[in-house]
Amino acid sequence: MTSSGGWLDDQVALVTGGGSGIGRAVVERYVQEGAAVGVLDLNDDRLDNLDEELDNVVTIRGDVTDLDDNRRAVERTIDTFGRLDVFVGNAGAFDGNVSLPELPDDAAESFHELFDVNVLGYVLGAKAAVPALVESEGRMVFTASNASSAPDGGGILYVPSKHAVLGVVRQLAFELAPKVRVNGVAPGYVPTTLADAGSLSSEQGVVDPEVFDPTNHPLELTPRPEDYTGPYVLLGSPEETKPMTGSVITADLGRSVRGITSVGGRALEYITEDVDFNNQ
Repeated sequence: MTSSGGWLDDQVALVTGGGSGIGRAVVERYVQEGAAVGVLDLNDDRLDNLDEELDNVVTIRGDVTDLDDNRRAVERTIDTFGRLDVFVGNAGAFDGNVSLPELPDDAAESFHELFDVNVLGYVLGAKAAVPALVESEGRMVFTASNASSAPDGGGILYVPSKHAVLGVVRQLAFELAPKVRVNGVAPGYVPTTLADAGSLSSEQGVVDPEVFDPTNHPLELTPRPEDYTGPYVLLGSPEETKPMTGSVITADLGRSVRGITSVGGRALEYITEDVDFNNQ
């Protein structure tokens, strides 16, 4: 590794789901800030692209819901770069904004797939990484969401799964102190793609930039994945977050200070018509 004068000089990180979207942007930014980075992803083409375009990166094809794959990613990163300082749990799946009445009767497969990726994948990644991070007194950084603390950032499966990420961050911060600091980043909307779970598959990712209205958010901008990387750099730094663990940095374009702009009860239109609730 060569010194870049960056915030992450001589640090070694492992990023899951680092082949696209925010994960890819975090990998690029970490390299720019002086880190060497292992990347765990399922997509061969994305991994090949990373190998071609970036130095100080080692790629590992694997499934975040498989403990052996997570351990193999940790081992490969350490074998290549000598140690591990930062684990970034980022891989995610989406539910296509499905509401409860829209949820298929056979939704169990989609439920398990989504929670396996969004929650279990983080737990297994942390389990694989923790021995090395205890040794380096390192950091864990998890991708939460504005849906981790508010409704309407996804559907009936995605929002509860992202609420669970807050529990993962806080419990691991409690369990792993004082050796390992555990924090999260809660991005808002960003034009990106997440794999949709099982029977909930669709053509659209989390945000369609063609229909996103930035004026619904106080900052009035359509963000790019790279716009969210600053908090990941901060939380990955060995010096800048010494007093921080169990924290989540919100980066939601100001939505939390304005509140949601849509009206609740959108699911009721699917199950009630011309019902006078005052006469029930």
